[in-house]
Amino acid sequence: MLTVSATKHRGAFLLNAQFELPTPGVVALFGRSGCGKTTLVNVIAGLLAADSGHVALDDTVLLDTNRGINVPPERRRIGYVFQEARLFPHMSVAANLRYALKRAAVAPFIGLDRVVDLLDLTPLMGRRTHALSGGERQRVAIGRALLSQPSLLLLDEPLASLDASRREEVLPYLETLRDQLAIPMVYVGHNFEEVLRLATHLVLMDAGKTVAQGNLSEMSLHPGVRAIIGAEAVGAIVDGTVLGTDLSSGLTRVQVGQGELKVQFPEAAPGTRLRVQLLARDLIVATAHPRQISVRNSLPGVIISITSDVDDSDLIAIDIGGLLIMARVTKAATHELGLAPGLPVWALVKTASLRPHVI
Repeated sequence: MLTVSATKHRGAFLLNAQFELPTPGVVALFGRSGCGKTTLVNVIAGLLAADSGHVALDDTVLLDTNRGINVPPERRRIGYVFQEARLFPHMSVAANLRYALKRAAVAPFIGLDRVVDLLDLTPLMGRRTHALSGGERQRVAIGRALLSQPSLLLLDEPLASLDASRREEVLPYLETLRDQLAIPMVYVGHNFEEVLRLATHLVLMDAGKTVAQGNLSEMSLHPGVRAIIGAEAVGAIVDGTVLGTDLSSGLTRVQVGQGELKVQFPEAAPGTRLRVQLLARDLIVATAHPRQISVRNSLPGVIISITSDVDDSDLIAIDIGGLLIMARVTKAATHELGLAPGLPVWALVKTASLRPHVI
């Protein structure tokens, strides 16, 4: 368990934040620019002194101002990946990596060959860092952080300086680290697509405070998250289990709640856990079981609530068997269909609108 509690005054700004992360896992600190995410990460790293606070990873206390404990940054066994790679420009990639390995304060639990393999760094090893692309530099920076033998990895918007194509280049490597290494991670991000793909836990921050936290599925429905990501990205994130392949269509069948989704993810074996984002704008609500339609996915459920939304529309919260999803419909449709809490409905979604990710 990673436990963090910290207060810090910086001029007129006050950080007053607390969160817990069941480990191993990836907690995303999410909020608008200036809400204190980087300040909080720097307190965790020991790069910024807290006015008061407590930071502990399992049984190891890194900071406890009440007890006078403040472990120096270099002894906290924390790997830090910044927005900029901060590599040594006069060294090759291999030398940058070996430097981190030599300075590690503990016996290696992850070796150079493993890191090179995980991050696909072999073609880069002999090159100088100034000759690398932005995505390549960040992969090397992640590798260097791993070779410091960290018990915790902090990533402060590591993809912020990259364009969309370079972000797509690096994201799969971060997913690999999450899936193959048991190192807890704190990820600072403002791009919800990154958070969706990486995080297991989300902490919502606003004006220096942690206003809500929970698993990603729960937090995707939080009004504060919805306000940040905008109406077009509002929806639910559901985790499901691959059942197998639908022989007639070749699509992958995924159990979610009491229903099934058919998605395009042919490499997923039965039992694989997948995460799917169901955007409210993509869902259609039917009050009768649909027949003879092109939409491949029909999830049975019950309306839980109806709330007014943007542009003369409503958000319909639907329980599909222990999971909540959201559909946006016009107020006219709400009235004409007689939509109300407690009404059984079917949520329809096109396969082409779904982008599943392994979790």
